[in-house]
Amino acid sequence: MSLSVHQPDVVAMRPFVPAKDFEKSFNFYADLGFTCTRIDTSLASIQLGPFGFLLQEYDAEDFAGHFMMQLKVNDLDAWWKRIESLDLAAKYGVRKPTAPALQPWGLTISYVVDPSGVLWHFAQNRN
Repeated sequence: MSLSVHQPDVVAMRPFVPAKDFEKSFNFYADLGFTCTRIDTSLASIQLGPFGFLLQEYDAEDFAGHFMMQLKVNDLDAWWKRIESLDLAAKYGVRKPTAPALQPWGLTISYVVDPSGVLWHFAQNRN
C-alpha cells in the first residue's frame, strides 16, 4: 500500500514577534541587516532572504520576555562583528549581546535581546 501525502501550496509560515515600541524595534532589525517593509502603522514584514517574521506592535512583557528566535548562520564570526559594531546596548537600551560561545548541545551561539525583550540565538553548527 502506498501513501500519498498532499502538500499544500504554502508561500510563507511566519511567527508574529511582539514590539513594545514598534519604531524602535523596526529600526533595530533594519540596523541588524534585515529588510523591513511596513504593512501598516503597527505591522511590518521583516526578512532575511527567504526567511522572515511579522513584527507587530504588541506590548505583552510576559510574552516577549519568554519569546525566542533562532537565526542559524554559516559564519557567526561575521555576524558577531556586525552585531558588535552596532553598539546595540547604547543605541537601543537593550542588554549587551553576548560573544559567540560553544554550547554543550553543539552549537556556537551569540545571544541578542531586542528592544521588547525577545531573545535571539544567532547560531552556527560546531566547525
